[in-house]
Amino acid sequence: MRVFSGIQPSGELHVGNYLGAVRNWVALQDQYQCIFCIVDYHAITQEYEATALAERTFDMAVSLLAAGIDPQRSVLFVQSHVAEHTELAWVFTTVTPLGELERMTQFKDKAQRQVSVPAGLLNYPVLQAADVLLYRAQRVPVGEDQVQHIELMRGVARKWNARYGDGFFPEPEPVLTPAGRIVGLDGQAKMSKSLGNTIGILEGPEQIWERLRPAVTDPARVTRKDPGNPEVCNVYALHQHFSPSATVEEVAAKCRAAAWGCLDCKRVLAANITREFAPIRERAAALQAAPEQVREILHDGAQRARSLAAETMSEVRERMGFLSAEGAARPR
Repeated sequence: MRVFSGIQPSGELHVGNYLGAVRNWVALQDQYQCIFCIVDYHAITQEYEATALAERTFDMAVSLLAAGIDPQRSVLFVQSHVAEHTELAWVFTTVTPLGELERMTQFKDKAQRQVSVPAGLLNYPVLQAADVLLYRAQRVPVGEDQVQHIELMRGVARKWNARYGDGFFPEPEPVLTPAGRIVGLDGQAKMSKSLGNTIGILEGPEQIWERLRPAVTDPARVTRKDPGNPEVCNVYALHQHFSPSATVEEVAAKCRAAAWGCLDCKRVLAANITREFAPIRERAAALQAAPEQVREILHDGAQRARSLAAETMSEVRERMGFLSAEGAARPR
């Protein structure tokens, strides 16, 4: 069973990426043949600094490797290093109805915030479909906000198969990440580096505390003497991901009884986040000191990915009737 998933090159991983995707990816390596991609083509569908893209891509690779993505057990590569991604995406635009793309919730949300909407934003899910189906992956680990894109992906596979494929492309199934939607430290929006409401996994203890100290808690708790409701507190939600179960129970009890102030609760959480990220920071430092090793891993990953992608595209071109590079089209 083959799994594919991708992540945009935003630099180092943050808590939202880690809980929402990467910690699950690391576990999936024990169950599936995994292919993980740093999707830099997706990143250029919005405004970005061209001078920073390569550095952010490299930093993301360092973070993924440090977090536990093992190049001996998985394929890790950069999307733009495998040209077949964009080739298959163009093929899929010919079977994807415009109306279905316009109905995508993420497209509508992002389009509302732009004066001029680029076609790349509309076709984002088509490239996603190509990313996954290029490797004929059967499983895609995603958050709930991406399930609609998986449904479109399945539809693209069906439409292409009906016209050319006779079941060639599988219809991938989503694998929902256990963490679900991770709310940012502002207590409102989804965790995002651009919003500044998260913690980087490579940040040290002091930086973690600096970010966590002003985090929003139960809005109804005004003073330390007020009892709180942990179920509406975002800091408590993070305890459930980083703290032992006994600590989670203690946090909930002391919050309800006003036996702890919010800063006390945050200090315990900061210590547990620091503990979990300490070995990741150590591995990242070693990788940053050996950049050629990281580039070699990405190079080897791209070679392995290209081998799989070339097989898929050779079959796609033949089934669609393209003239072969050797001369005449081969009979099916």
